[in-house]
Amino acid sequence: RNLLDMDTFSKSDPVVVLFVQGSGSSEWKEFGRTEVIDNTLNPDFVRKFVLDYYFEEKQNLRFDPPGSHGAVLGAQDFLGQAFVALGEVIGSQRGRLERPLTGVPGKRCGTILLLAEELSNCRDIVTMQLCANKLDKKDFFGKSDPFLVFYRSNEDGTFTICHKTEVVKNTLNPVWQPFTIPVRALCNGDYDRTVKIDVYDWDRDGSHDFIGEFATSYRELSRAQSQFTVYEVTLLSFSVESEFTFVDYIRGGTQLNFTVAIDFTASNGMPSQPTSLHYASPYQLSAYALALKAVGEIIQDYDSDKLFPAYGFGAKLPPDGKISHQFPLNNNVDNPSCAGIEGVLESYLQSLRTVQLYGPTNFAPVINQVAGTAAQVTDGSQYHVLLIITDGVISDMLQTKEAIVTASALPMSIIIVGVGPAEFEAMEELDGDEVRVSSRGRYAERDIVQFVPFRDYVDDSGNQVLSMARLAKDVLAEIPEQLLSYMKTRDIKPRRADP
Repeated sequence: RNLLDMDTFSKSDPVVVLFVQGSGSSEWKEFGRTEVIDNTLNPDFVRKFVLDYYFEEKQNLRFDPPGSHGAVLGAQDFLGQAFVALGEVIGSQRGRLERPLTGVPGKRCGTILLLAEELSNCRDIVTMQLCANKLDKKDFFGKSDPFLVFYRSNEDGTFTICHKTEVVKNTLNPVWQPFTIPVRALCNGDYDRTVKIDVYDWDRDGSHDFIGEFATSYRELSRAQSQFTVYEVTLLSFSVESEFTFVDYIRGGTQLNFTVAIDFTASNGMPSQPTSLHYASPYQLSAYALALKAVGEIIQDYDSDKLFPAYGFGAKLPPDGKISHQFPLNNNVDNPSCAGIEGVLESYLQSLRTVQLYGPTNFAPVINQVAGTAAQVTDGSQYHVLLIITDGVISDMLQTKEAIVTASALPMSIIIVGVGPAEFEAMEELDGDEVRVSSRGRYAERDIVQFVPFRDYVDDSGNQVLSMARLAKDVLAEIPEQLLSYMKTRDIKPRRADP
């Protein structure tokens, strides 16, 4: 909208080029470009870009709308550009994001509107029933024993069998049982792809007689109740159900709320010493700050207010030296929220200068704190992610297990990042991938904990961006499934996004 006018005699002829950046790399590659629209400053482009979306990765996009004069794009045609993460588009209201174009000094370059929709037809499951009338008689003595075989067509023109009905014995007017098949299997999500249906007469010896065939498509079938004239095969019923996706919930307004808890126990070492896990040199972030940035920068795209409660645990607080296991990093008990990930980092560094590292390492208080907040809104509009960054051996294992079992019934997930060289066996136990966490005979309703040791992700060459990308990818990979498992067990459907 409102692009700069670069042409002297007519309006610009805009085209948009999309560049993508590889995970953990700084290099931009051209992904594709829209069609050229002549002589307008408010173009609506038709061509779509189909991208694979990964919640757990920062997928940076750059849109360059140069005025087009042939294929070569010269500097004189530059109309500005916009940088955006794919997660920001998906996390925005109704999947619609407007961004100012920048890059031409001293000029307003207009705006770019991005709309994202999920190609989710492959998650549909269809149930249909067919019958036939007056089929050819193939058996010498009795009537036929008909059955149907469904084939989907492949890109190369061949056919793959995808369903067989049961055989209905001794009739020329069969009614087959309803059957259910994923749309993926029927047409690979392409509604207009040919679906071929063969009609056979069953023979005991396997040499089934061919009665006839006809072709249709998922789209034709979905228009429902259509009678196929060939061999009088008739569609009696047709219904589609969708499995909801993570994106459906985000588009329907579900907010991810991100809370951080940082380990301030003495085993981390004195923050002023280079051997400390909290030590930040002028040249590089501490392991704690790296883990926080890696996870936080992705989650914040899905949180509309960008306010993150942040706590510390295991320290003695001024002025009276009281030990606390859930003190707000910003020192504000009434409102522990920090503005953006940068705000959390600032408060964390400030706390390091004022509190005394102590112990023990207790997780339960901060888990219960977030669980208390999560329990207030359970209708699916809010989902909480708690990030705990710690260096070590947990002191309140029994209470922590109890807290996790309780939290597993709430809309929340817990990510634990272990920093430093310690042994983390207890954390593996909390992760619950192998054995579901239990406490006093109660088992966790769902697996909500993901644990990773940070040392597994440190890039050998010291590339911090790569280390962060790898870490985020692994710790966030389970969040969409965990959110879906909560919604499913509560039978919460995504809200309809306004058109």
